[in-house]
Amino acid sequence: MESCLPILLHSLCFVSLVLQISYASDSISAGQNITDGQTIVSAGGNFQLGFFSPGNSKNRYVGIWYKISAGTVVWIANQENPLNDSSGVLKLTPQGVLTLLNHTDGIVWFSNVSRSTQNPLAQLLDSVNFVVREANDNDLDDAIWQSFDHPCNSLLAGMKFGIDRAKGLDRYLTSWKSVDDPSPGDFTYKLDSSGYPQLILRNGSVVQFRSGPWNGLRFSGFPQLKPNPVYSFGFVFNQNEIYYYFNILNSSVRQMLVLNDNGISQRLTWVDRTHDWRLYASGPTDECDTYALCGGNGNCNMASSPKCVCLTGFVPKYPSDWESMDWLNGCVRRMELNCQGGDKFLKFTNVKLPDTRLSWFNKSMNLQECKQTCLRNCSCTAYSNLDISGRGSGCLLWFGELMDIRQFDENGQDIYVRMAASEVGKILAFSRQSHSEDLELPLFDIITIVNATNNFSDNNKLGEGGFGAVYKVTIVNFLEL
Repeated sequence: MESCLPILLHSLCFVSLVLQISYASDSISAGQNITDGQTIVSAGGNFQLGFFSPGNSKNRYVGIWYKISAGTVVWIANQENPLNDSSGVLKLTPQGVLTLLNHTDGIVWFSNVSRSTQNPLAQLLDSVNFVVREANDNDLDDAIWQSFDHPCNSLLAGMKFGIDRAKGLDRYLTSWKSVDDPSPGDFTYKLDSSGYPQLILRNGSVVQFRSGPWNGLRFSGFPQLKPNPVYSFGFVFNQNEIYYYFNILNSSVRQMLVLNDNGISQRLTWVDRTHDWRLYASGPTDECDTYALCGGNGNCNMASSPKCVCLTGFVPKYPSDWESMDWLNGCVRRMELNCQGGDKFLKFTNVKLPDTRLSWFNKSMNLQECKQTCLRNCSCTAYSNLDISGRGSGCLLWFGELMDIRQFDENGQDIYVRMAASEVGKILAFSRQSHSEDLELPLFDIITIVNATNNFSDNNKLGEGGFGAVYKVTIVNFLEL
């Protein structure tokens, strides 16, 4: 995932700028305006706001870009309503409304504010936030309007990526249509708060990728997200707000997240020596990041061939499709559940937790309480800790099929999947037997054993001994295992 290779970025806008005249100030007051050819610059000199044209387009937009890289536009006012000439004027009204007018004084775009102000000031901050506030009030919580509440395709340090229920805001990223057209494209990357919250990337209405739930350390699907010397990150989840954020640890570092027009989320870092942006990380990263590639109750593993296997205790719903590497319909249980005290749980480790949109959670339960809660509900199919920091806490329950699981080498999570007690007994008995054999014989992990016995198929059963059932095993390409 991590890289320092130079790349050509679809997400970065190469703009056409007319001769720009910068105000000495970083702000405009009521009655002042910015015309095409004029800009304001943040106090630290990092960002500039004015008119631009993206790529080969001749349309004009009001946007904010890095002063060191004029082609890197991070926010646009009139995304869906471009100007077709250079007659545009951005004004701040006495009521505190930013208004973009065309040559006939028609309103092209305006900031939607819920209250007016007596002495408004529109200021471009060095954080890239463009705010309208009372001139004598520097508290951003009191801002009348701010661009941070209306992101486009870029997320920068200090921005909130998620939901503010109190203010009725949903802050998410939307791709551009192309480098020439910054109007909203096909891809959205947003926090989904149904069930336990997670980030979901969609192409139109179709889910392409999900981050997995936040587990106290990282999103479950981002094992590479860990403490580093470049940026810190976190997740806020309370009654009023749910959001992800990151902050830069060194003020000299410039970094941002961009959703490009191909639906790829890229974390980019500016390199002064080469005067360009370098890829720090991106996602989705590989085929197993494709949403539900292995169907319900399947597990995707990039180290396996084929990549999809059924979870232990499950078999392909349509074996012929599975053999032809069509995994969409997923897997079903070998043995049906017996809710009346006949079910147990099998632990799976180092996985990306399943889709949580239909999940239930409780922040105060411990893992044993979580298990008992799941057992009491016949529809509950799996449970896990909500927070894995420290000794673990909280409860997360799933119902129905377990969708979009993948295997990781490290930094994955434990999940306990409900199965018939006889199924769990069979699996554990076979595992004990396989590890009690002569140590000079090769040892195999449980996934290899499951595949070699056709998921403990009765057709492979040879009989029963003192340790339990005995199965015929077929191992292919032994030396490569």
